[in-house]
Amino acid sequence: MEMVETKLFEAASKGSVDLLQKLLKEDPLILDRGFVNCFSETPLHVAALLGHIEFAKEIIKIKPQLTTELNSLQSSPLHLASAKGHVEIVRALLSVNPRTCLARDRNSLTPLHLAAQKGHVEVMTELLQAEPDAARLTLYGGENILHLCVKHYQLEALKLLVNTISEPEFVNAKDNHGNTVLHLAVADQQVETINFLLTVAAIEVNAPNHNEMTPGDTLIQTRRDVRDLEIQESLKRVGGFGIQNVALSTCPDQKNSREMILKQKHNWLEEQRSPLMVVASLIATMAFQVGVNPPSGVWQQDTKTADDHLIAGFSIMAHNYPSAYRRFYRFNTTSFIASLSIIFLLMSGLPIRSRVFMWVAITTIALVYSYTILVLTPSEEGKSIELIVGTSIFVWLCLMALLLVGHTIRLVLKMVRKLRKRILGRRRRMVPNSPILLNNAHV
Repeated sequence: MEMVETKLFEAASKGSVDLLQKLLKEDPLILDRGFVNCFSETPLHVAALLGHIEFAKEIIKIKPQLTTELNSLQSSPLHLASAKGHVEIVRALLSVNPRTCLARDRNSLTPLHLAAQKGHVEVMTELLQAEPDAARLTLYGGENILHLCVKHYQLEALKLLVNTISEPEFVNAKDNHGNTVLHLAVADQQVETINFLLTVAAIEVNAPNHNEMTPGDTLIQTRRDVRDLEIQESLKRVGGFGIQNVALSTCPDQKNSREMILKQKHNWLEEQRSPLMVVASLIATMAFQVGVNPPSGVWQQDTKTADDHLIAGFSIMAHNYPSAYRRFYRFNTTSFIASLSIIFLLMSGLPIRSRVFMWVAITTIALVYSYTILVLTPSEEGKSIELIVGTSIFVWLCLMALLLVGHTIRLVLKMVRKLRKRILGRRRRMVPNSPILLNNAHV
């Protein structure tokens, strides 16, 4: 029996009507047994998917009940035929049961939704003629089929739907966020779609969403490119609110965007609080350990000599190299205090916009390392170590100087740009119809 059913599905995949009729002669109930076999789809599903028109028509004629059967994805044969754009099969299925237009699959999509996603306009025409109400069914997000067309860039499908159902409540339907189809088109910068929608008499150009933003406001909030100018002019012509008196180059939202970008650059420390806390803690730990355990160690016991009295616990380096020891602890203490300052500011929650503390901490801990190496190196190796340390310090200073020059140049350029904007702003304000200029012209 399984062999016969397998042959039936082979016939469906090949679209062989002759093999189907042969199998029906051998077993007239083979199509009825198809409901309980191991296959998740009926032969009609296979024929609808692959576009075998004659085979599908033969199955429909023999067993019309198969038109309403669903597969494991809750899709009917009409779902599959609509998604693939097989118009003749769609017509044949609709002739038996037009109500299957309203059936939803596992994703809550109807055959009309699937056809719209793929832009199969001929299939959509057949479905709309059979059941016009299918176009009014919404999805889980509150979107209707027009939203679906815009999301999948199907302009021709959108035109068909709007021309078929031009009612204001359909054209201006909103999703769960209050966005109309025009909101989506503007946000995605679909110029042709926008121009078409603006020709529809029922379209509401200034419909607000749940954030009180019109399509014009959506344009202002999006990034700028050449298409925005064309969209702006299109919305202006039909009275689009939100951008009528705002030039793209000087709109407040653009200024706000610039300020936000600058703020993000200045607040880089705030965005890196956790990594910065780790680095500052490590530097503070290093400085603390060096402070309580100085290089060369400490005297282990009290010792009296002819020249001095050595006390247990005191630093050997402080006795042998007093001047170097003082410099060493100046740098180490500076690094320790700078690191603690960073930790304190991070814990306090205050806004941190300066890199100075971190620069000081890193620089001084590097100097501590350099002085420690110099002091602990024997005199016979001193010159080579001094050369290495000196070269390292020189490279470090060059890097710092390079950064300083770079920041200086950037500051100068910033000041020049600001000055230039002020000059251009003053020139723009001196319009030709100014009373002063007119008086000068008469003179």
